[in-house]
Amino acid sequence: MRARKPVVLAAIATLGAGLLAGCADDGGDEGGSGSSGGGKGKTTITLGLFGTMGFKEAGLYDEYMKLHPDITIKENVTERNENYYPALVNHLTTNSGLMDIQAVEVGNIAEVAQTQGAKLLDLSKYGKESDYLEWKWKQAATPEGQTIGLGTDVGPMAVCYRKDLFEKAGLPTDREEVGKLWAGDWEKFVDAGRDYQKNAPSGTTFMDSPGGLIQAILSSETERFYDSSGEVVYKTNPAVKSAFDLTAAAAEDGLVGNQTQFQPAWDTTIANSKFAAMSCPPWMLGYIKGKSKPDAAGKWDVAAAPKSGNWGGSFLAVPKSGKNAEEAAKLAAWLTAPEQQAKLFKVQGNFPSTPPAYEMDEVKSAKNDMTGDAPIGEIFAEAAKSAPVQVIGPKDQIIQQGLTDNGVILVAQGKSAKEAWDTAVKTIDNNLDQ
Repeated sequence: MRARKPVVLAAIATLGAGLLAGCADDGGDEGGSGSSGGGKGKTTITLGLFGTMGFKEAGLYDEYMKLHPDITIKENVTERNENYYPALVNHLTTNSGLMDIQAVEVGNIAEVAQTQGAKLLDLSKYGKESDYLEWKWKQAATPEGQTIGLGTDVGPMAVCYRKDLFEKAGLPTDREEVGKLWAGDWEKFVDAGRDYQKNAPSGTTFMDSPGGLIQAILSSETERFYDSSGEVVYKTNPAVKSAFDLTAAAAEDGLVGNQTQFQPAWDTTIANSKFAAMSCPPWMLGYIKGKSKPDAAGKWDVAAAPKSGNWGGSFLAVPKSGKNAEEAAKLAAWLTAPEQQAKLFKVQGNFPSTPPAYEMDEVKSAKNDMTGDAPIGEIFAEAAKSAPVQVIGPKDQIIQQGLTDNGVILVAQGKSAKEAWDTAVKTIDNNLDQ
């Protein structure tokens, strides 16, 4: 089938279902686009967000309002992007019910840029392009070259691993030595899994899930689901089939768990230390901490992935129809500036999309309770700067989810690799045709 021409951008992979979050509604008394309130003479700027983006938790709203006493900020947050995004598309299509600022998840940014870009402000007049990773800036570009979103976080890929389980299985535990096990090659990563499994502690697998493995492999590829002309090529692209087959082989050999990520049963495997390694963008550290038992603190470490990739990230967009669009654009630019992104990382773990932040102490000296003395800021910064340029298209999220939730997971549950591939293709094509 033919799709709209995608933008040639940097490597991304959609967030796992449990990290995707919810929908900004019409706003009601909180005020939709252009609302004013919060006291005489004040302008209220509303944000429609999904998940926990951390602006409020990091105190950034309070800081901005102190700097701008005439501004009041209110956010409207729902938990899951799978609910948020369809509503956002509806609001953009009807040009009603929009917040002054709307978040857009990275898996949806190409579709928004290509189909709704005319209804959003060009934020290149507010954000400073040189502050952002080049590939992140381009992800929000329209076919006409406007920038309709300013990048919040990114998800540079690493591998988080349990030092205690690696040691018991006879593998090295030093992060540099661990990285050398699989440097430059995902097949070496799976081979390391086979070595782990030979002497694995009882009841554990090398990796958490097949979905996490295929997600990481595909995030490091230059071309995945679309080619540069806009053709959907996931069925014929050797890189996609190779990633699927390698993940299926790992599942057949019992190297990965049989759970779907971000579901309750998967959470239990974290709590009970049932696997030794996982694909790990920065935001995953927060998830590990939230689902682990207290005695797991310090037992994790972070090593470089076989190849750099990116999993996750979001943008802030400003609808043109808002009465407060100018003030909203200024707020969006401030929230995504390097200084604020560094503060956000320190409090919330959202990794900056702005390289100047990598030299700030909040990032450069960052540590995490789960990973002890690991220099996580430096590790993730290197991965972010070396993520490959990648073609992305409007339905990347649908294709990725089909390959994982209707594909490789089936192999871990007893289906053959061929059955899993055929099921994934059927599911994806049915969804693309809708």
